[in-house]
Amino acid sequence: MGALLALSRAIDRMNEFIGKSVSWLILVAVLVSATNAIIRKTLNMSSNAWLELQWYLFGAAFLGAAAYTLKQNEHIRIDIIYGALSRRVQHWIDLLGHLFFLMPFVTIMLYLLFPYVMLSVRSGEMSTNAGGLVIWPAKMLLLVGFILLFLQGISEIIKKIAVMTGRIEDPTPFVSSHEAAEREGEELAGEISK
Repeated sequence: MGALLALSRAIDRMNEFIGKSVSWLILVAVLVSATNAIIRKTLNMSSNAWLELQWYLFGAAFLGAAAYTLKQNEHIRIDIIYGALSRRVQHWIDLLGHLFFLMPFVTIMLYLLFPYVMLSVRSGEMSTNAGGLVIWPAKMLLLVGFILLFLQGISEIIKKIAVMTGRIEDPTPFVSSHEAAEREGEELAGEISK
């Protein structure tokens, strides 16, 4: 189990670095969008390449951060039901969800995406829009995003089993949205009183 936990830590570090790094692409996408709008309105000029670049940047940020979001336990779930259950039951729900929903979905996506992306790369696929960009890098981002999500799924499964067997402490103890809001309010009140 020690080797698996070391693998899990390596995957976590990689996805944390990538997730934090790609978050800056949202700012770049906003700047590109604003610049494009200003040029379009003031100089009456525009380019499909700028619009497609915005999509690429947003897609890269979203896909690059998906695995990081899973690592941070910030993915969407129904907290009303989940939060009412014991932590042991929550661990079982997470483990079974990863094994029977996340991993099969990601595996199918990788199986379908690989030939789709390779065909696009080999053909040097270009946008059908006038002045558009090369398309294969955007398709490659899809593949890379799902590879990162697959690896993080493996890491989460390893950690869940280790937590449930008592080998490690729970790295992401569940806090209900109500408790999180209370903590945030207390921290804010403490900052204001300083």
